[in-house]
Amino acid sequence: MGLELESAAMVEEGPNPELVDFTRRFWIGAVLTLPLLVLTMGPFLGWPGVRDILGERATLWTEFVLGTPVVLWCGWPFLERGWNSFRTWNLNMFSLIAMGVSAAWIFSVAAIVAPDIFPDGFRDAEGHVGVYFEAAAVIVTLVLLGQVMELRAREGTGKAIRALLDLAAKTARVIRDNGTEDEIPLEEVVVGDRIRVRPGDKVPVDGVVLKGRSSIDESMITGEPVPVEKVEGDGVTGATINGTGSLVIEAKRVGSDTMLAQIVDMVAAAQRSRAPIQKYADKVAGLFVPAVIAIANLAFIAWAVWGPQPALAYALVAAVAVLIIACPCALGLATPMSIMTATGRGAQVGVLIKNAEALERFETIDTLIVDKTGTLTEGKPRLVAVTAEPGFEQTELLRLAASLERGSEHPLAEAIVRGAEERGLELASAEDFEAITGKGVIGRVADKSVALGNLALITDMGLDGRSLSEQANVRRDDGETVMFVVVGGQIAGLVAVADPIKESTPDAIRSLHELGLTIIMATGDNERTAQAVAARLGIDEVRAGVLPEDKAKLIRDLQMKGTKVAMAGDGVNDAPALAQADVGIAMGTGADVAIESAGITLVRGNLDGIVRARRLAQVTMRNIRQNLFFALIYNALGVPIAAGLLYPFFGILISPMFAAFAMSASSISVVVNSLRLRGAKL
Repeated sequence: MGLELESAAMVEEGPNPELVDFTRRFWIGAVLTLPLLVLTMGPFLGWPGVRDILGERATLWTEFVLGTPVVLWCGWPFLERGWNSFRTWNLNMFSLIAMGVSAAWIFSVAAIVAPDIFPDGFRDAEGHVGVYFEAAAVIVTLVLLGQVMELRAREGTGKAIRALLDLAAKTARVIRDNGTEDEIPLEEVVVGDRIRVRPGDKVPVDGVVLKGRSSIDESMITGEPVPVEKVEGDGVTGATINGTGSLVIEAKRVGSDTMLAQIVDMVAAAQRSRAPIQKYADKVAGLFVPAVIAIANLAFIAWAVWGPQPALAYALVAAVAVLIIACPCALGLATPMSIMTATGRGAQVGVLIKNAEALERFETIDTLIVDKTGTLTEGKPRLVAVTAEPGFEQTELLRLAASLERGSEHPLAEAIVRGAEERGLELASAEDFEAITGKGVIGRVADKSVALGNLALITDMGLDGRSLSEQANVRRDDGETVMFVVVGGQIAGLVAVADPIKESTPDAIRSLHELGLTIIMATGDNERTAQAVAARLGIDEVRAGVLPEDKAKLIRDLQMKGTKVAMAGDGVNDAPALAQADVGIAMGTGADVAIESAGITLVRGNLDGIVRARRLAQVTMRNIRQNLFFALIYNALGVPIAAGLLYPFFGILISPMFAAFAMSASSISVVVNSLRLRGAKL
């Protein structure tokens, strides 16, 4: 049905060719159908009979001339899709439309060309065989109207991507080697270009600040309203808006590599994906079409046998009405329309959905596992204390520890190195560096063996850390991470690092509890530190001292008990756990491999993004269920009425034209309901 975008590029400005084509077909159909209706309905409305002026045969041929182009040209896309559905035996809405319209038109042509072949059951009191050109033409015109309205509404679901594409700057001000500045199209920017970003300008590409200081509004990427301070060395994202300062940046990612381009591709891919609930709708639609064809046949037989005269004419009308009113287009639209709208809405608030399945699953999640560093906390730890044992100097101890940690990429190592540099210490180079996962690091600095890590590392080295453990525990109770420093085979002291809790975390934890989630903190940190942070935030359960592979095992254990688990993380070491979880949630500030393993990515690495994602999942699934309810209830009521169930009681038999109108209305109600998600409060 042309429902899904094949790529993000397809939403570029310009008219939708299918919409243009269907609109043209609709207007031509409407212009031809209107006089056809006047011609056939005039006598019933008391207007002067055209038949009296033209005569019976001329009137029939006039109807043929007006109705045939509507059926064969305006309705050709439906006939073609209907034929393909029978050829491949994938029956769908077009199977029913094509059958209904073809039956009415072929019958009418035969009635004009060879009226003598019809039995008395098809003839009225005057002996004429009725024709249904107006019914076929009105059905085509109304279905075209419904399709045009759907296509217009569906364009609204692509607006989220188009709005994202529109965020990008169109040009960039490049600084040449000779100091001159040129305004060039964005496509011509290459990695390494120096670009000036003036106050109020959009940042053209992803890059790093070389010079200047300013606040940047990143709300269109992260959904966060507070501008972020940027200084030399800080990263900036394309399409964000510079504040009052002037910046010179170096382009790091351009074109399809920029964050904005990746977000657009991610949203487009999610809009093309299918939710598991869609499979049920497809299965129902697949069984539904043959069932409707069977009901149309039964309706024809029932009217032919028991109907009033002309019985066969009534039978044909009832059969065509059943075929038309039962088109399962509303059923087919129910899920994709909601998914397309929801993924676009999510992108606007910094929640990127990788696929529809992740969105559907996230609604059922009851347990959320979060990492501490970078998820609950800022992820930018800082050195807060250094204590030395007798015989060791604090300054030297820190210098040796920082020199060793310079080889590590761990955030805690970064804090120690930064702390030493801030104190003006000159670091040495480390040799034989080795990182021991989940325990610490060892190596040689200035011909001394140095080790830095937790109690497990100290125990592995055969040392007794009990003398310093009490002191370490006091600091851990304040939420600090404490590491032992070993120099020359002796415990030389402690370094303490604190990672501040993000401002948004306490409110987000509260909201997640209100949304029905149990929160487990799984961290490689010490038990006491983890418990201190958990107590402060009201986290339900703590798993401390967890190695990366233990996180995936923890998730497996919970899943075996029937728990539906989501995992939020940002590091390379979180990737296996993110993949194991029912839904993986990656912090957009984290590693690419974590983002690749996750079903949901939060552009801003804050927990309140998970709150938004949960609300989005809930409103989307509620919306899909409403759509499926509308579609199924409509068909459950519409088919028996079209078959003539009300005729014995109230004398009501609906015409195929009314059936076509009702069928289009059901599709439009589903589309309009889906579009409500564009304004969902998250």
